[in-house]
Amino acid sequence: MSLATGFIGLGAMGRGMARNLHKAGLLQGVWNRATARSSELAAELHVVAASDAAALAAMCDVVVLCVAADADVLEVVDSMLPGLRPGSIVIDCSTVSADTARAAATRLAGRGVEFLDAPVSGGVEGARDGTLAMMVGGSPAAFERAGPVLSAMGRTITHFGPTGSGQAAKATNQIMCAGIIQAVAEAMAFAKAEGLPLDKLVETLGKGAGSSWYFVNRAPNIVRNAYPAGFRVRLHEKDLRICQDMSARHGVRLPVVETTLELYSRLIEQGHGDEDISTIFRLKAALFGQQGEAAKDLPPG
Repeated sequence: MSLATGFIGLGAMGRGMARNLHKAGLLQGVWNRATARSSELAAELHVVAASDAAALAAMCDVVVLCVAADADVLEVVDSMLPGLRPGSIVIDCSTVSADTARAAATRLAGRGVEFLDAPVSGGVEGARDGTLAMMVGGSPAAFERAGPVLSAMGRTITHFGPTGSGQAAKATNQIMCAGIIQAVAEAMAFAKAEGLPLDKLVETLGKGAGSSWYFVNRAPNIVRNAYPAGFRVRLHEKDLRICQDMSARHGVRLPVVETTLELYSRLIEQGHGDEDISTIFRLKAALFGQQGEAAKDLPPG
């Protein structure tokens, strides 16, 4: 039985995910707070542009969310409640705190609605191509029922445990990203200072032991000295604040997280907050005097 699915949050990630749900024959309708986006995508895909979140929920068995922040998730959940039917499923692909996931699940449970926290990784490319890694928390039964919807958007889909587990797994991923982006930026700044041809370096090292998805897909930004928004600095900063709070509950401050947040604060002050996180190269390059004196007081890392 096909699950009629709605999508809320048509940003850079959401549009690609919604298109893949449509390709799978699942997408019933869309809604976005900026209504022009939902009207445009609905016209492209010949689906319903719902008048509001509750109207979308009323026509669907499953609603997928992909919004920016914790408050947005809870606001959208509350706005859907009047339209949700018992037995339906809400899948949240946003990156928020595990506490927010649990709060959303509690609000929905009162309506007999299941909730899966299912944050994703793989960038706009993965959203476009349907190859996202999806980290899921919630009941095993809801996870199994939602399988066709999840499979339409992702390639690697893992159930990690009860509600909040998906967000804890995503926080782990975001800590790894923080270390990787710093290492890649430092290495590329070093290579530039050594006078190496960066395009050849990316092609060669992309096949070496130090490679990663991030290096292969984002080091070319450094070569071009252009940082179009794939994953914005502001959004990763938000995610690392979540990691920071979660770590603090263990009485721990993680050096990679703390250093990256310091660098992001500087980038935002310089007006680069809406660029891709690979723009951190600007600060690492400055250590070698490649871009003025902006890096004089950078923390080590």
